[in-house]
Amino acid sequence: MFHRTHTAQDALERKLFAHVEAASFPCVGAKSALARGRLTVLACDNIDSAWDDLRIHEALLRFTQAYRDDPALFQSFAVVFQGPVELDEQAFERALWDRVQSLHDKDVWRGQTYDQRVSADPGNPHFSLSFGGEAFFIVGLHPKASRPARRFEQPTLVFNLHDQFERLREAGKYEGLREKILVRDDHLAGSRNPMLARHGEVSEARQYSGRVVDEDWQPPFEYRGDAK
Repeated sequence: MFHRTHTAQDALERKLFAHVEAASFPCVGAKSALARGRLTVLACDNIDSAWDDLRIHEALLRFTQAYRDDPALFQSFAVVFQGPVELDEQAFERALWDRVQSLHDKDVWRGQTYDQRVSADPGNPHFSLSFGGEAFFIVGLHPKASRPARRFEQPTLVFNLHDQFERLREAGKYEGLREKILVRDDHLAGSRNPMLARHGEVSEARQYSGRVVDEDWQPPFEYRGDAK
């Protein structure tokens, strides 16, 4: 029912691919996903509107099922919005969490279980979002981001599978990959991102939008499934 293709799908997909391919882009994980043909892109209208939320959630469910069918490493799902492109960091952060809450509500409505490997409490150090029973870490990109690594022409939400991080840890490859990203980010921005932390140290919710937040900041997210 919600499989329609956005008129800007090809253009926005090409734009994101070119951005990830650029030598200055620091995330080697995203580069690996693109090189392997596993960076899935969904084009949508506006990040500050709920218009496409059903399409996004349905696409997330398809993505999680495809991952279970073929759990190859370095797969990401990116939602690229046409606009608004003038949102400042706080406005982008509000829009990001509006979309997150809406997608979570649809996950509950559709009877999806929360990934038991993570916490649904956004203040918990082991928090991650869950869609279709799989935990995700979100990376927000937008034109007004203060960190160069988070700066992109279109508002974008990149959903990264938590399971992949755990598999990289088990293989002893996670710390090396993380260090490569930090070094590249340092080279790009002149400093390492102060918001980056390992899962289990502080809630990863603080990292999603890319905005530097203080210790008192609380994620605007409410878990609406059964108590856990």
